[in-house]
Amino acid sequence: MTVASGVFGTNLFTTDLAAKSFASMITRLMPNGTAPLFALTSRLKDEIALQIQHGYFSKTMVFPQLTLNAAVADGVATAFTVLSTTGIVAGMLFRHETTFEQVMVTAVNSGTTLTVRRAVGTVAGAAMGNTTRLFMSGNAYEEGSSRPTAVHIIADPFTNYTQIFRNSWALTDTVRATLVIAGESNVSEDKADCAAFHAADIEKALFFGQKYLGTYNNQPLHTMDGLINITTVNAAGNVTTLGATTNWTQLEAALDPMFNQVTDPKTGNERTAFVGGVALRTINNICRLNSTYFVDGQRNEWGLRFATIRTARGTVHLVEHPLFNTNNVWNKMAVIVDIPTFALAYLGNRRTMHRTYNQDGSTAQDNGVDAVGGTLTTELTMLEKNPAANGILYNFTAAAAG
Repeated sequence: MTVASGVFGTNLFTTDLAAKSFASMITRLMPNGTAPLFALTSRLKDEIALQIQHGYFSKTMVFPQLTLNAAVADGVATAFTVLSTTGIVAGMLFRHETTFEQVMVTAVNSGTTLTVRRAVGTVAGAAMGNTTRLFMSGNAYEEGSSRPTAVHIIADPFTNYTQIFRNSWALTDTVRATLVIAGESNVSEDKADCAAFHAADIEKALFFGQKYLGTYNNQPLHTMDGLINITTVNAAGNVTTLGATTNWTQLEAALDPMFNQVTDPKTGNERTAFVGGVALRTINNICRLNSTYFVDGQRNEWGLRFATIRTARGTVHLVEHPLFNTNNVWNKMAVIVDIPTFALAYLGNRRTMHRTYNQDGSTAQDNGVDAVGGTLTTELTMLEKNPAANGILYNFTAAAAG
């Protein structure tokens, strides 16, 4: 820490715009700006990317079930034909979805056939129709049994490319020397504009980016996948296009799939929904039309505003995103994010860097240009480690009761 006494002069200004965490600076200086998701990353743990391709391996717990591909004639037959025996081993118990008969697998004969022991429990065996499902209810082995066949979950690789973001500011030295009648200096103002553009460009890529690897100007060019593309590709069932009107039942059904994943058992099922203005108004109207409320005549204000909605299975916090209001498609959209599973990975030490020229003796000098300026550069990629916990709702248009 540097301490100075006396009159504070321009020689004491901090010359570097970017603090150690550019995202943290955006949070502090622009809390209601155009990059709320990027700003939130200052509160999250980030990673270091060792090369331009960065990723992770993910495992999803498997809950085996059997689906019959041929009817079972009676309660005695032990040969079952099913759609698939993948992940099934001898010793597993399965329970019929309607009769509740429990059977035990005694042998897996092929990719579609197996042998079972019938009525392992209190429910008697009975005929089973084609397409009937049986859900796994555990396993059981006899005393002195041989070691069962091992079952493995194969990890799925998820990768993303780093993306280089660059934004510059520049002023003629004449403009730098010109005093302004109000506000900051011309240099400070231009730096702040550059920082806002840089943060907004990163923010747009976090939502709308698409992975690409190619060349430009005979140099490598790589861009990253954003939340929308990752969710659409890996969790298509969590993407819903709403109709001309949306009621509470329809909204809850659209949100429901993303609550199948509990990623933070300490806080329960919570999500953050980044929404456009039309989407926010529609959601608020859905809440209003499906609520009972009264007006307090003692206060000189009126109206309802909902910042949080609670479904039967989880909680969604609403955040209006300024960037979504830039066109009439995004402003009807909601991107629901499971924040604890979201992270950024910076390539090596390429966190946001601010390099200036012609400002003072400590910065690069460009004697060929009668100007001052600088460039912000960041290289990072985005990680979404549980796409199934996120969702996208398109086309919020009008609310309805129900």
